[in-house]
Amino acid sequence: MAMAKKGLIGKKLGMTQVFSEDGALVPVTIIEVEPSVVTQKKTREKDGYDAIQLAYGRMKQKNVTKPLQGHLRKADKGFFRFLREFRASPEDFELGQAVSVDIFNVGDYVDVIGTSKGKGFAGVVKRHGFRGGRATHGSMFHRAPGSIGASADPSRVFKGQRLPGQMGNMRKTVQNLLVYAVRPEKNLMLVKGAVPGGKNGIVLIRQAIKIDS
Repeated sequence: MAMAKKGLIGKKLGMTQVFSEDGALVPVTIIEVEPSVVTQKKTREKDGYDAIQLAYGRMKQKNVTKPLQGHLRKADKGFFRFLREFRASPEDFELGQAVSVDIFNVGDYVDVIGTSKGKGFAGVVKRHGFRGGRATHGSMFHRAPGSIGASADPSRVFKGQRLPGQMGNMRKTVQNLLVYAVRPEKNLMLVKGAVPGGKNGIVLIRQAIKIDS
């Protein structure tokens, strides 16, 4: 697995449009990125891989389980709701260090990970874009998936057939999004394009692993 040198936890606030210097209309997603705290450093010698654990979303101590309270007290920076890991070099960070949005610059490329909107149980037309049958009277075949058999040989249904099922509510990654603006004074980041999930959804922002930014 490729290692992202930088990463943050944020909250998707929604989308808007901004004008570039040449007058073009640019769709952007606004992500609120309050400083995340390093709560654990994992090393290859002890844990088998290099990573750091970041905490986000402050909460009251009484709402945190006792085992998690003990874990978070090692950093001594309060109590948090969300803990996420990022593959990074642990020697570049200190326990209890606050990591803010200014680690990214305008022009960087990032991968954004989130949970897509759940749309419940859906048929093949909505879920996979099947054309469906004729809508004429007497057709008897409209939005069904159709035959999926394979005759007597091999006498089974192949794995991976596109069928009805739950749509959405899955972990998704959108890669190579351009950082359009960074506003540290407001803890905001604007990225060009859309990111997974609905408003107020938690997202992970990491340095793009396919583009050297």
